[in-house]
Amino acid sequence: MAAKKLNLDNFLPYRLSIASNALSSRIAAEYENRFGLKIPEWRLMAVLGEGQPKTQRELVQATRMDKVTVNRAAKALADRQLIARQAHEADGRSHHLELTETGRSLYDAIVPAALASEAQLESNISASERATLMAILAKLTAAAEVYD
Repeated sequence: MAAKKLNLDNFLPYRLSIASNALSSRIAAEYENRFGLKIPEWRLMAVLGEGQPKTQRELVQATRMDKVTVNRAAKALADRQLIARQAHEADGRSHHLELTETGRSLYDAIVPAALASEAQLESNISASERATLMAILAKLTAAAEVYD
């Protein structure tokens, strides 16, 4: 029996990766040029901008980036005084990270650009297609988390 061939054009993990890379690289240049941020740095700022301070472990979980990438991004943001570290009360080895006032100002400047990019991308799909896509992505993410 002949082995099945992989058709990348129809291989879902490949197509998701290609789409993600295309979208990320589209906005990466804008964030780098306008704000001096690499994508991992912006992802940390975006999560921290939602409110509560987080540990690096929590940032790894929230962003799905590896520990080294989160550590490098956090260091770069701290060096620019965009985030601050606060000792974790329950775990002396851990720190809470949060946006500084400067970081919050930069975040507030980036959000309109991020929303404009999203709106431009979404202008190619209908509201119902967006809702369907979001539901499918949630299902795929959940399935990947329990994948054996």
